[in-house]
Amino acid sequence: MPDFLWVPLGGAIGATARYTLGIWVVNRVGVSFPWNTLIINITGSLAIGISLTLLTERLIADPAWRLFLVVGFLGGYTTFSSYTYEALAMLEAGDWIPATWYVLGSNGVGLAAAYFGIVLARVVGR
Repeated sequence: MPDFLWVPLGGAIGATARYTLGIWVVNRVGVSFPWNTLIINITGSLAIGISLTLLTERLIADPAWRLFLVVGFLGGYTTFSSYTYEALAMLEAGDWIPATWYVLGSNGVGLAAAYFGIVLARVVGR
């Protein structure tokens, strides 16, 4: 398969996974706080930490895997464009405390999750 086809294939699967997980979360906790986007951002950060560490440090993998998993799947799955819009909407509505927790959670816990993914991939790869 030509390399350029791996990206939309992964993207379609990633976008579907995002939609499915987002609906699942909303059906369980509601929409009073964007838990769905927060969870997707954190799991996406974890997944990119694991994937890129394995693909660049631990495995001899065909470059198509990076196109499929990182550019395609995770590009379709992660939601930072939604995150920024939702954070700004909360701020505009005057919801400063939830917006602050949302930004700190997405960035702080997302960074921690990516770091944990890197460490986990390095430990497992030994």
